[in-house]
Amino acid sequence: MNALVLGIGNLLIGDEGVGCKTADELNRRYQMPPEVECIDGGTAGFELLSLIDNKDHLILVDALRNDMAPGTVVKIEGEDVPKSFLTSITPHQLGISDVLAAAALTDTLPKKMVLFGVEPKQLDVGIGLSPEVETGMEKIIDVVVEQLRNYGYEVERNGIKSEH
Repeated sequence: MNALVLGIGNLLIGDEGVGCKTADELNRRYQMPPEVECIDGGTAGFELLSLIDNKDHLILVDALRNDMAPGTVVKIEGEDVPKSFLTSITPHQLGISDVLAAAALTDTLPKKMVLFGVEPKQLDVGIGLSPEVETGMEKIIDVVVEQLRNYGYEVERNGIKSEH
């Protein structure tokens, strides 16, 4: 088994950087097992195809507009993951949609996919997350670790063995 946790977004556009920051924080706070990659995919497009190729599990983290309160976390699973990017407005999300479509065509789409999205508050040019999205990111960090553990991966916090 192997997994990819992929944070996507743009650090230069406020809350749009939540996926990237989540990936960085997961790597900083947790020791991932060798079969789990946790990557800041930024605004990359088709370069990501090789990363998701032949993964059993794909966990995506991104800012996702759903007209909810800023910082609200949503979980989207399975075949609904690629669909959620089709209604998006940012160029990198269109890229992810294309990457997932290409993976489906080449039969390399991960068996299990989950998207954790956070409702952004501000998408202005500038570095840093709003307090609401920062709070949402903390929730996502916990649920990503829980999701990985539920899949059977041993994720340790700062070199200390987890209770699971």
